[in-house]
Amino acid sequence: MEADALAVPGAGNSGRSAGAPLGNEPLGDLGLAGDHAAIWSYDFEAETLSWLPGLENLLGGGALTEAEIESRLADLVAPLTAGTRTSPPWREFELEQSFRNPAGEIRWVRLRARTIGDDNGSSGLLGIATDVTDVRENRQTLEDLTDRYRLLVELSPDAVCVHEAGVVTYVNRAALTALGASSTAELIGRPIMDFVADESLPALLDRIASLHRQGASTVPADTVMLRLDGTKYLVQSISVRTTWEGRPAFQVIMRDISAQKAAEATLRYQAALISHVSDAIIATNGSGVVTSWNPAAENVYGWTAGEAIGGTVSELVGAALDPETVLRRGGVMQTTHRHRNGSTLAIRISAAEMNDGFVLVCADETARRRAEQHYSTVVASLDEGVVVIGPGGLIESANPAACRIIGVGHDDLIGVPCVTLELYDEQGRIPPARMPSVVTRRTGATLTGLVLRLRRPAGDDVWISLTSRLLTPEDPSAQAVVASFTDITERRAIGERLAHEATHDPLTELANRTLVLDSLAEALSGAGRAELTTLLFIDLDKFKVINDSLGHSVGDKVLRIAGERLRRGIGENDLVGRLGGDEFVVVTAEITEPDEIKALAEHLREALTEPITVNGRQLHIDASIGIVTAANDDTRTAEDLLRDADVAMYQAKTLGRARYEFFDVELRERMQRRLRMEQDLRDALQNEELWTAYQPVVDIESGEMVAVEALLRWKHPAHGTISPAEFIPLAEESDLINLIGKYVLRTTTREIARRREQLGIDLNLKVNLSARQLDDPHLVAGVQDALKTTGLPPHALTLEVTESALMRDQAAAAEVLTSLRDLGVSLAIDDFGTGYSSLAQLQRLPLDTLKIDRTFVIGIAESRDAAAIVKSIIAMAHAVDLIVVAEGVEDEEQLAVLRELHCDQAQGFHLGRPAPPDELFGAAG
Repeated sequence: MEADALAVPGAGNSGRSAGAPLGNEPLGDLGLAGDHAAIWSYDFEAETLSWLPGLENLLGGGALTEAEIESRLADLVAPLTAGTRTSPPWREFELEQSFRNPAGEIRWVRLRARTIGDDNGSSGLLGIATDVTDVRENRQTLEDLTDRYRLLVELSPDAVCVHEAGVVTYVNRAALTALGASSTAELIGRPIMDFVADESLPALLDRIASLHRQGASTVPADTVMLRLDGTKYLVQSISVRTTWEGRPAFQVIMRDISAQKAAEATLRYQAALISHVSDAIIATNGSGVVTSWNPAAENVYGWTAGEAIGGTVSELVGAALDPETVLRRGGVMQTTHRHRNGSTLAIRISAAEMNDGFVLVCADETARRRAEQHYSTVVASLDEGVVVIGPGGLIESANPAACRIIGVGHDDLIGVPCVTLELYDEQGRIPPARMPSVVTRRTGATLTGLVLRLRRPAGDDVWISLTSRLLTPEDPSAQAVVASFTDITERRAIGERLAHEATHDPLTELANRTLVLDSLAEALSGAGRAELTTLLFIDLDKFKVINDSLGHSVGDKVLRIAGERLRRGIGENDLVGRLGGDEFVVVTAEITEPDEIKALAEHLREALTEPITVNGRQLHIDASIGIVTAANDDTRTAEDLLRDADVAMYQAKTLGRARYEFFDVELRERMQRRLRMEQDLRDALQNEELWTAYQPVVDIESGEMVAVEALLRWKHPAHGTISPAEFIPLAEESDLINLIGKYVLRTTTREIARRREQLGIDLNLKVNLSARQLDDPHLVAGVQDALKTTGLPPHALTLEVTESALMRDQAAAAEVLTSLRDLGVSLAIDDFGTGYSSLAQLQRLPLDTLKIDRTFVIGIAESRDAAAIVKSIIAMAHAVDLIVVAEGVEDEEQLAVLRELHCDQAQGFHLGRPAPPDELFGAAG
């Protein structure tokens, strides 16, 4: 690396020797943060990369060679280096990319870059690469957790609702069914008490009142609920204190136990007659003394019937057991008892009243609970779906993840033929035998990592990575197959989204510059190239006013609406894209006739000119369109066509906007000359090619020269004298007018101050200000500095502003003119009569002088109407105490008429041509 190419302390020689130099550009605002970051650059012309030490650690460790580092970095920044070449300097870009490090780990890096260069355009990129793997993983984990919780609640078979301040704010699908509603609108916003029977209200309110902290929950309790049609049903409910949108709320989980209660009622009457059941059946009197103890009770608790009868049930089961408590809690409860030997028992108790006592059915669920707990823990931790398919092709078992991915309940999946699942490969074809498990069962082969699209019963699709193998490879004759699969929908979506974002504009979702150029290049180089390819370059007129006055949020909405209108206005096979700002393009190969192309341009303009309503405000835009066509033998590249269409669009703007123009070679040459002239004008200031001529302004009555007007001239070293009509508009359209204006003001005030002192004359200097200069926040300070530096008295300086510049934004113009007037300088309105000024407007502006445009002076000697117009202008100006100056006086007759009309001053070729200061003042002396 060159010694002056890297101005970063401690860089050493670890970076590449080729590539864009990492100079002194500011890096802080590119977002360098954290310990895992490195600086890099890219040179557009040389197409080479450079980097600072530390990049090798970010990409996988110090063992990487320089070539490996360059290759990895080139892959990561490819979307930026390909899509930013035409961007102006100091534009910022950001992109996140993934890669696999030498250890095989997937890592993520955020790339932030800025184009660097000068006024000639961007020469490269300067960027920072930051490791964001941990941030993405944490964010993904949180999103997965949120989605699983949402799906768990929404797909829960138990009814779940949330109420805030007693009003229902959420219900899941099961709650809709349970309450007999067809939509959430029938439930949301209603009081929760509308759905609770009167007999259950007091207990429900007591339970809710006991919840004082976040996450507190009630014990399961029976509650009688009311459906929308008024029918009652029994549920087991649990209330949990939670929050809803940051406010205290309660989540209620309800399980319909009507059928369960009916079954238990039947069981209560029959269990007393059955002595050989596996559940412990215990009868007690009202005091809890055991009156019956079946054989199963002996096995469960270890006490014989003889030992148990007459004893207290709580002592025999090793825990407090009150049948009435069980009944109050719904007749069934889960609890823990103890065997005679002290071991713990998981018991499910059902209680029923019998005559003067109770019957208790105690089911020992210890072994089952332990197995279920172990199985549930293992299965619940799997995100991978697993199904077992029997020899007959029927699904015999499925874990929860499989049910979730396939989109059906467990009971609906068991016993279903596996071939009924709709699977498609990445090309949309049905795989062999419809199901990979069929291939595995027939051949015994293990199929790994198949990427398939699964159509769920609800009609949506999910992408899975599937592996199919024999359940018992050692016994292929069994033919049972286990299929495991992972939901990769989100992973694929992220990849597709990244690909989409790399080729589409994020604001409008239209094709970006990269995709437009790629599509255009493909259309120009394809074997079946169309007879004619047409490119329309569209720039929105009046958009800058909307964006500057109403803000970027409104501007963004206007751009989105404009993009959508363009999309609707083109053919199915056409392409519309946004290049940036308010520039759009349309590419079509469907039309070949010039009239059709013109019709399309008019159609798109008409669509864009329809009023746009944003935030209740009706806005209007138009478009300037440049059109370029390429026949099938045209050798221009996609970049060439885009450049030529841009040139044609610029010509449309130059000719008045709101129109379209076709490109031709002469137009390109004129634009290239214009660009060259603009660059030459930039150099003219430094090369002292600009000079000032002075034209006398004469008092009509005395004939004396009372002022001179400074007129800028340019002597080009190659083209000779350049007309101000050509280079002044160039300066105003670029950022040069303020620099040139400051140069003219400083040189002319110095010249006239010197002449006033040498010749002892009271001479006034008149200097023109452009509309762009009125927008310069440094104008007033610049005038003040020029007067102070050169010593010209403020009253000896008159600043002239055209009528059109004043009328563009009168309020802003008045503010600037007032500030200038406060300096003591005089102010004049130039070219009066060419715009829309009125007496009222002249009164509001702090003016001293009015200059009548030469178009009114030319015919005053021959035309009564012209003389009448000039007379009225003079009268209007004198009415508000303005000095009147007539421009363009070419002969004595015109001067005589102006004298009769009481005009104050005049200038023109008859009174003196613009001349260098030595020539003018030498003659005057």
